[in-house]
Amino acid sequence: MASSSSSGLTFKLHPLVIVNISDHYTRVKSQMNPTHAPHNNATNNGGDAVGSSLPPRVYGCVIGVQKGRTVEIFNSFELLYDPSTHSLDRPFLEKKQELYKKVFPHFYILGWYSTGSDAEEPDMHIHKALMDINESPVYVLLNPSINHSQKDLPVSIFESELHVIDGIPQLIFVRSSYTIETVEAERISVDHVAHLKPSDGGSALLAVAANLTGIHSAIKMLHSRIKVLHHYLLAMEKGDVPCENSLLRQVSSLLRRLPAIESGKFQDDFLMEYNDTLLISYLAMLTNCSSAMNDLVDKFSTAYDRHNRRGGRTAFM
Repeated sequence: MASSSSSGLTFKLHPLVIVNISDHYTRVKSQMNPTHAPHNNATNNGGDAVGSSLPPRVYGCVIGVQKGRTVEIFNSFELLYDPSTHSLDRPFLEKKQELYKKVFPHFYILGWYSTGSDAEEPDMHIHKALMDINESPVYVLLNPSINHSQKDLPVSIFESELHVIDGIPQLIFVRSSYTIETVEAERISVDHVAHLKPSDGGSALLAVAANLTGIHSAIKMLHSRIKVLHHYLLAMEKGDVPCENSLLRQVSSLLRRLPAIESGKFQDDFLMEYNDTLLISYLAMLTNCSSAMNDLVDKFSTAYDRHNRRGGRTAFM
């Protein structure tokens, strides 16, 4: 596979496509049952390796628009594809395409997507199968494996180019660069998904730990940069480094921003929020105390009623 594309196309990828692929992969993986599923390579809603210990692969189409040399990928839908026979469910694809055309008349099938660590040779079968719809389809690949050291998105975009290898012309995948493009609705949706709380306690603790780790790293980085700036200013004051007025003006401008958080309005708003938080905490404590008191009174009432009933029976006898 070549290192980079030479087509000169500009690719813009919307977050909805990444969310759709991730959701597709998560659903297929959660439906896998290695104990009871048959050991074959049949697909399950667009995924392969069902009943196998290998991670599943899912397949789908990406749709969007192309204006000149700019390709913008807006959305995606699933495909029914059997990698063991390299067969694509054409009626299903045509039905999906027809439905999307009714809702998004300006969107066209730009290519397809799958999951995996890298583009593989068998992927060229489905790539060629879609060339009757788009003569130069795009291949969007999502890597579902977690790599905490990786800072970039685990998403790659490939094009196909005709290269002569050993005197034989062959289609190969070449990697293309892309940018993330968002609209207001997508930004709101991504922010909502990012703030969703996990359903189980273990995941919630991991999420809190990851959040605190991120905050700690940010504060540590800020402290190190302030320390470097402080040492530089001390060296400038001692004459070890030449004085730069432009840098001093930038530092002065930065320091003048600090009193903004010590204004009277900030103190009033901060105290109001702080008092509201304390009030909610006190109300919660009072509610718990009232509940405990009610339980205690109920126990005393039950014991008192039993004592009276016993005393009444003794007097009667």
